[in-house]
Amino acid sequence: MTNKELVMNMLAELSTKEISEVVNPQSIDEHEDVAKRGGGVAKEASLKLEAETGKKVVSSQNAKQLLPPAKGKKND
Repeated sequence: MTNKELVMNMLAELSTKEISEVVNPQSIDEHEDVAKRGGGVAKEASLKLEAETGKKVVSSQNAKQLLPPAKGKKND
């Protein structure tokens, strides 16, 4: 996960928490709606950033590609 992806994930989590505190969901359906709304905030931010910079926010890399190999091991 790149720094940009991590920040967007954190924005989604924070947004969901803040919306949840205001809405105070009681049922599973209400919790699901709050989670989608929180994720929507991050999605809008990602799309706006991509439009402004022309660069993708989400990369195709995975942890194996981003992290250096452990001592004595190779990344496959």
